[in-house]
Amino acid sequence: MKNKLIKQTGYWTLLGVLFLSLSCKNKSQSPEDFSITLRLSHVFSPKEDLSISMEKVAERILKKTNGAVKILTYPQGQIATYKDGVELVSRGAYFISVEDPSYIGDYVPEFTALVGPMLYKNFDEYVELTKTPLVKGWIQKLEQKGIKVLSLNYIFGFRNVITSKIVKTPEDLKGLKLRTPGSKLFIETINAMGATATPLPWGETFSAIQQGVVDGLEGSEFTNIGTKVYETGKLNVANTNHFLGVAGVYISTEVWAKIPEKYREIIQHEFDFQAQAQVDLLKSKHADVVKKLEGFGVQFNEIDRSSFERETVKLFETLPGVKMQMYDDIQNELTKIRSEEKTNGQ
Repeated sequence: MKNKLIKQTGYWTLLGVLFLSLSCKNKSQSPEDFSITLRLSHVFSPKEDLSISMEKVAERILKKTNGAVKILTYPQGQIATYKDGVELVSRGAYFISVEDPSYIGDYVPEFTALVGPMLYKNFDEYVELTKTPLVKGWIQKLEQKGIKVLSLNYIFGFRNVITSKIVKTPEDLKGLKLRTPGSKLFIETINAMGATATPLPWGETFSAIQQGVVDGLEGSEFTNIGTKVYETGKLNVANTNHFLGVAGVYISTEVWAKIPEKYREIIQHEFDFQAQAQVDLLKSKHADVVKKLEGFGVQFNEIDRSSFERETVKLFETLPGVKMQMYDDIQNELTKIRSEEKTNGQ
């Protein structure tokens, strides 16, 4: 049974999880008598695909390591998430953080650029980008900060604007307050798109909508249906696709080094395998999810994408640590990837 940790913030979150996570036996790294318990945290609800994926990974790792590597999963922000979760990893906690790559952008700014606004047209080109020497170089830089990337590819759909009105241009968002995660990238992007970003924990979002604190939010179709966002009465989705909804998986390099190679290979394989499985699942489910949402009264509309691109591209010069050269490097790689897709008839 999972430990019931009290949801806290700041210092007490760090102290509590660090203390409770000290559960690695056998410093010799011998697989025969090695065991470790890791706590994995994310903000997704238990019914969402990403949450289910994490459960599957934990179950398979436990089985394939014969119980040597136990991962306890905590969905829906039960313990440290967002910046607190990544900080735990950087401090060497026995902890796995599952967060948007913009949060590791606080350590290596290139990851903020990687998930910047209006970059991707489909899931595959993002996945291919993460395999390039460009991104692999960024991953190596992050390891010098004490953070090991197990995956960057837990995609959960493109994020769109969800409100009560039809939104086609940045002008249509003027005066609207939209809930966002606390990431500076999200806040600055929503503001640049024309709305007023209001960072809130996910657990407070529905009540904030009901009380008029915010006029809407942004998120994917899968989150919309998985958490029943449509029940808030916000039934219009503008297909802004302003962000690719994606989470990375991060562990301390110090903790990773303590795990025998035999088990590291299993852990890495399972996270890689399930990330691709989730992408394949989303592709197969998307049309049905949209249809179901329409059945609940949700309406979708297209946007003037170029107008939003003009307003958001400037962020690659103003976000902390982000430079236009990073944007140019990403675009150069995407051009190659798209060219190869056309050549292969995709």
